[in-house]
Amino acid sequence: MNQQFIYTSLTRISDLAEIEFNVEKLDRDQWETGDYVVSKILDPGSNTLNLELTTGRMRGVIGGESIVGALGERFATLEATGTWREVKADLKMNVLTGAGLMGKLTSKSVFIPNMMEVDYTGHVSRGGNKLTMNDFVETVDSIAFNTPVILFVGTSMSAGKTTSARIVTNLFKAAGYNVVGAKLTGAGRYKDILAIKDVGANAVMDFVDVGLPSSICPADIYKTKLDQLLSKIEHQNADVAIIEIGASPLEPYNGDLAINELREHIKCTILSASDPYAVYGLMKAFKIIPDIVTGITSNTLAGVNMVEKLCNVKALNLIDSSTTEELKKVLSAKTGFSLSEKRNVYG
Repeated sequence: MNQQFIYTSLTRISDLAEIEFNVEKLDRDQWETGDYVVSKILDPGSNTLNLELTTGRMRGVIGGESIVGALGERFATLEATGTWREVKADLKMNVLTGAGLMGKLTSKSVFIPNMMEVDYTGHVSRGGNKLTMNDFVETVDSIAFNTPVILFVGTSMSAGKTTSARIVTNLFKAAGYNVVGAKLTGAGRYKDILAIKDVGANAVMDFVDVGLPSSICPADIYKTKLDQLLSKIEHQNADVAIIEIGASPLEPYNGDLAINELREHIKCTILSASDPYAVYGLMKAFKIIPDIVTGITSNTLAGVNMVEKLCNVKALNLIDSSTTEELKKVLSAKTGFSLSEKRNVYG
């Protein structure tokens, strides 16, 4: 590996760490979403800020080191917004996620540290051509998607979607099923799908695998990428797909398109919510009636009671093991899969 650079997790689909490349400065009108770029750290932002490596491990940084990441956009309601399109003539920008999403910070919450500031060095190139995430996408034959889906959606980021998906994945694996995990929308990070892999998923993938640093892009581009991603999932021949819609479907990550594409295959919907009123709003906006509401709003009996009274849906705190048997019953009833005993995988 070339130790000259820190390779962030958005480069995990590439060979940049193994095969030499050049760094060439390009005019702003030649920049595009998904371009691989090298930037030098000017200000680490905070001693709590780390970068996510291609393995998913986190690494601390110091000023003066150089990062390989990708140009993209982020529009997180609770943390920060930014885009490469707002980079000015000084070519300074920020690391918008630990995965190496590069763009100019446009706003941030007062509750998070200052974002890492970097100076654009140049585009990654070979043979005089810039390299992009799309250059490293492994294509598969496009096939119809028919895998049963357990869908995880949230009213916001950090509402508990990945934790819930990890718990449900563990239950299906314990019962002997073949499980594929996927995250269809959001801003690039590796940790969420790795959490599903860590509890036994046979395969995991996300929008980074089809060349997107985040799923903020025009609808026609996202639909093409989504078709590729769903084909990759279908090629796994899994019994069930654990699928997460990152952030909230109301944010500009194309979550609404993903949900509509999956709708006829969804067997069970689990909604992680920050509060009962957010549950009500999401249900109305997307005409979704979740089978289970969990997350922050289910942490207390007060929250559980309000969800059930306001929205007339079941609320369970999935991290409380006393709810596991009830969770199994709901999943079995909705999917037709038995979770009460280990399946004979040999038929």
